[in-house]
Amino acid sequence: MPPVSKARKPRVSLPAKSCDSHCHIYGPFSRFPLPADRTFTPHEAPEANLRRLHDQLGIERAVIVHSQGHGHDHEPMLAALRENPDRYKGVAVIDPETHGHRLAEFDEAGVCGVRFSFVSHLKKPDIPGVMKVADMVQPYGWHAAVHVSGKGLMEMESVIRNLPVRVVIDHMARPDIDSVDFAEVERTLFKLLDTGRFWLKLSGVERLSKKAAPFDDVLYYMRRLVQHAPERLLWGTDWPHVNLSGPMPNDGDLVDTLADVAGETALAQILVENPTNFFGFR
Repeated sequence: MPPVSKARKPRVSLPAKSCDSHCHIYGPFSRFPLPADRTFTPHEAPEANLRRLHDQLGIERAVIVHSQGHGHDHEPMLAALRENPDRYKGVAVIDPETHGHRLAEFDEAGVCGVRFSFVSHLKKPDIPGVMKVADMVQPYGWHAAVHVSGKGLMEMESVIRNLPVRVVIDHMARPDIDSVDFAEVERTLFKLLDTGRFWLKLSGVERLSKKAAPFDDVLYYMRRLVQHAPERLLWGTDWPHVNLSGPMPNDGDLVDTLADVAGETALAQILVENPTNFFGFR
């Protein structure tokens, strides 16, 4: 389903230079047609719509994560980065056979990270390929965004620890909050955050929650993360919320959910200080 057409204005006013650290764009399809090698068919959600959303929420910066909805075609993301160099950074999905000149082109455009997905509903990349790509992007100072789901964090922990770049874990590691594995997922996250080498995105609350806003079944988990390591946290909308099994969230509610679990100081860390330093915004 498409995202909410107009987000509600959040209750809280966000600090200047706030960053949405995880979002996607699709299209416009007249300019960037969907390729045959895509893994799903998204609704059109171009950069112009993302900008309107951010203006409504009070967000000035964002990190656009390439999505398999556009297959291997990074041009929608790259165009947004080139046309808005002070506003956007990007995260790419890199093939081990990608040529060095292409990586240099991505880096020049504003790409600052590579994403690896280990979730069960997507094809898992081979570990030697993951390590090769991480070695390829390390000279550029890029980070790795790691997408795992619940106990997959423990299964992939040794791989994640051995990546030669900074690592951020997407969507709070997507645990099943009612699962017997939940406590172990949380302990593993805390251990990783305590090393000083890992970060975590407070994103995907609408995917973890079994309820609609205010997502009160996930708030306790989010509060514990904020209390434990606010200096290691980022936040993102995950707009336009593709492949969502539950109700489509209002992004204004997502902003207010963060404000519900983070005080003023932590909010500024998570939305401004941490993403500025981690992604290299000026």
